[in-house]
Amino acid sequence: MTCWRRLAEWNEAGVWQRLHEVLLDRLRAADALDFSRAVVDSSQIRALKGGRRPGRPRSIEGGPVASTT
Repeated sequence: MTCWRRLAEWNEAGVWQRLHEVLLDRLRAADALDFSRAVVDSSQIRALKGGRRPGRPRSIEGGPVASTT
């Protein structure tokens, strides 16, 4: 587990963020950044309240219809 602990320490210390900033600075200085082709990435984050599951009706679906009179 030493490698995971070290990775967590570096992450908490901001090592990866600083490395990213330094690399971007050097690429900008060398005019080597080309954003004409860019890729957007995302993270999957667990919904703490469960979220909606496929096949599970929403709470408003299938309930009694409200009276309009």
